[in-house]
Amino acid sequence: MREDEVLLDDTSVQSVLGTLPGWKHDNGWLVRTYTTDGWRSSILIVNAISFLAEAADHHPDIELHWGSVVVRLQTHSSGGVTRKDTALATRIEQLIALKR
Repeated sequence: MREDEVLLDDTSVQSVLGTLPGWKHDNGWLVRTYTTDGWRSSILIVNAISFLAEAADHHPDIELHWGSVVVRLQTHSSGGVTRKDTALATRIEQLIALKR
């Protein structure tokens, strides 16, 4: 198993969440809901996240809605949150901050 795929304990996850406003730890997942101003913005966010995910070779579960996008990150092979997830969440946050 790669070092970035080692399961993080709750204390480590909570520590990282302090640097990721809006993200929460829910049942073994990192979860964030982004509110948008409509369909076009939601699609743009999903497309932008998809480029980051492909580059990281790590793919979140995404819910696309007219006025929101829900992102869920978990390293499936590890059964929970790993550094791979926190790294991608950080990249997503940086990207979204540029768009606002």
